[in-house]
Amino acid sequence: GGGGWSVSALAESCVGQAVLPGDLLLLPAGEDSEQLRLGGGAAVRGRLLCGPGLRRCPAGLLVTKCGLLRHRAAGSAGGAYWVDSQQRRYVPVKGDHVIGIVTAKAGDVFRVDVGGSEQAALSYLAFEGATKRNRPNVQVGDLIYGQFLVANKDMEPEMVCIDSSGRSSGMGIIGQDGFLFKVSLGLIRKLLAPKCEIIQELSQLYPFELVLGMNGRIWVKAKTVQQTLIIVNILEACEYMTPEQRKQALAKLSGN
Repeated sequence: GGGGWSVSALAESCVGQAVLPGDLLLLPAGEDSEQLRLGGGAAVRGRLLCGPGLRRCPAGLLVTKCGLLRHRAAGSAGGAYWVDSQQRRYVPVKGDHVIGIVTAKAGDVFRVDVGGSEQAALSYLAFEGATKRNRPNVQVGDLIYGQFLVANKDMEPEMVCIDSSGRSSGMGIIGQDGFLFKVSLGLIRKLLAPKCEIIQELSQLYPFELVLGMNGRIWVKAKTVQQTLIIVNILEACEYMTPEQRKQALAKLSGN
């Protein structure tokens, strides 16, 4: 929209197209906000979920992030609209697993950089087996794999390295060696999808350890530095390669 004016369009006609913050997406009469507000009864079946990059308002859905508009047709869970953006700045979401970097110790709390606009807090008690006497050995500069317990715009984000039953479940301090790098949030979502082809193909090259953070950070470690960097290069290039190009690149490597 020029000059800051928002563009109004029917949501379904914009699916797959680029949308900009301030655009207003109108919903068909059957999915209007009145119906969405009804709690219970028949209306729930047509319930429309408003995903990332959109905010509900009386007139329809307001776009808050630029990207491509996506839509999931209504099933038993109801339909959903969201904006798929290539953004690189991460916004913490409760339950997300992320890779953070410890930047400071302040009393009983560590400050952790998670790539968002503010740092997250991590209590020394939020590790498996931690007590007042048995404190985890966490140093400034350490990499932490954890999940958000608290993430909303009114409070500072809070991370933990244990699940609801107090187990680490693979969370905690990540090994010192290895290589940390950043990719777009869109690529991370692809890599975290179950049965991700890219990961399956890479695992046939040689063994390596991989930690994927929803905040776009990846930590990888193979037997040698050279092997580690090969994995890094392929993962970074994945974003711009077709599956065919990727398979060719991997075939060349495995021929070495």
